[in-house]
Amino acid sequence: MACVLLFGALRDLAGWREQIFDGVSDLDHLHSDIARLYPDLAEAISGPGVQVAVNKALVRGNIILSAGAEVAFLPPMSGG
Repeated sequence: MACVLLFGALRDLAGWREQIFDGVSDLDHLHSDIARLYPDLAEAISGPGVQVAVNKALVRGNIILSAGAEVAFLPPMSGG
């Protein structure tokens, strides 16, 4: 089980902020489940500048998800 959190434009696109995904073992598996259920969101989270945090630590690539992992998708940031 993974708790997925969405922020900013990603949250607006999906229409939800937090959702539980059961039976996911790693980030690739989670992405496949998201793509099946929310194709537009899957495309957006694969886009440039989107970052992924697992249990509040930024990660890159595919990693194994522990039971109850919190996975946050962070949209590109801008500022100055």
